[in-house]
Amino acid sequence: MTLNETVDGVLRMNRLLLKIAITAMAGSLLVSNSSFSQILPPAKKAGYVEIALGPKLEFARDDLAIIRWTTNTPGGSDEHFGVVYYGTDPRNLSRMAKSHIRLNRAHAETIFRVRVSGLKPKTTYYYTVTSMESNGKSDGVKSRVNQFTTPGPGDRFVAYPPQPVAPPK
Repeated sequence: MTLNETVDGVLRMNRLLLKIAITAMAGSLLVSNSSFSQILPPAKKAGYVEIALGPKLEFARDDLAIIRWTTNTPGGSDEHFGVVYYGTDPRNLSRMAKSHIRLNRAHAETIFRVRVSGLKPKTTYYYTVTSMESNGKSDGVKSRVNQFTTPGPGDRFVAYPPQPVAPPK
């Protein structure tokens, strides 16, 4: 076998590998059909959104808290925010914390969890919760004013998951 025959063989093999690579890449682009990655139009808004459970303090330490509540799924945009308005005076809930959530259209209920940070130890905070679409449009639900007290430095409060209840004897 001459040097020219060897070079021709290598070039043919490289062309074949290049064709296979291009074919595989083109095939993967065709398989990743755009219908799998489409952004769905907004879901039908719920006629009435109500808080089914909570709001409750899920977790707290001296400088942060997590507030949790459940509503019927509000519909509209899949991109939503849980919002907590809070402060140390129940008549002045001027601070706000919000957390992003993506609605699951297959679920009848949505659990919102919002992290409230920058708190002071051993301080009572008052709060109310609501939810909104990513465009700022309210879901039309708002809780009554609730309260919690942050624990002292180094302490924490955990209320979720709830502790199992012993069966009756």
